[in-house]
Amino acid sequence: MKYVNVEQVQKKMGSRLFANNLAKGLFLLATLFGLVILLTLIYRVYSDSIGWIDFQFITSKLSTTAERAGIMGAIAGTLWLMVVVAPVTMFLGVGTAIYLEEYAKNGKLKSIIQTNISNLAGVPSVVFGILGLTVFVRSFELGNIVLAGGLTMSLLVLPIVVVASQEAIRAVPQYLREASYGMGATKWQTIKNIVLPAAIPGILTGLILSLSRAIGETAPLVVIGIPALLIPLPDGIFDKFTVLPMQIYYWTVDSALVAEYANLAAATIVVLLIVLFLMNSIAIIIRNKFQNRF
Repeated sequence: MKYVNVEQVQKKMGSRLFANNLAKGLFLLATLFGLVILLTLIYRVYSDSIGWIDFQFITSKLSTTAERAGIMGAIAGTLWLMVVVAPVTMFLGVGTAIYLEEYAKNGKLKSIIQTNISNLAGVPSVVFGILGLTVFVRSFELGNIVLAGGLTMSLLVLPIVVVASQEAIRAVPQYLREASYGMGATKWQTIKNIVLPAAIPGILTGLILSLSRAIGETAPLVVIGIPALLIPLPDGIFDKFTVLPMQIYYWTVDSALVAEYANLAAATIVVLLIVLFLMNSIAIIIRNKFQNRF
């Protein structure tokens, strides 16, 4: 019969508790450090934007005079960009997810597609800008118009939509499919009438989050040469345009010459943060409303 050494057990428990408390403290410090940096940035941006955000700033066009400059052109360009990005990513992303989850057989082809989608999600955004410059701007000779920018941004956020749609489709209970097949429905009828309606909340959540990223990206648009000059408001997808992140970028660079441009950039950042906050809030509401549906 073996006897337990109480002192050794207590010593081991004490060392484990110490390691646990140490890890807990380090994680708490890391979290607090990130929050402090975030709050500092938000405070700095907000303080610099005070007195610059008003109706005139929202509705005016770009101007060389800081006091008269506005972001209506950037807002219009952002909306037109989403007109291209939203349908392209939705159809391609959801279509790819349906194929992978419902039609593709487990094998080398499916494994290659899944691996490439995962790899694309980790590719730096500037690489997509180079791809868009090579394919859409130069090869297709579209130039730096809304359509070229929208297609480039669609490639950037497409992996997010594919992965989110796959998870949403995979979460639909199998018994719903079996019940549909038992009623005599075909595979496509089952997907269209049963699987997709049940997966819509998850798909919409992924789509909204992908659009949020597309709105906030700058590097791909810089690479394909999107201007931030005094251009007319875009009237369609074949017009030149600028977007909110591009305007922030150029005003930040030009603030070295004109100090007031830093205030304009801060005000534009606040507007962009509000838009992103609203979009992410919508995604959270959709997720919370439908997450216990099945």
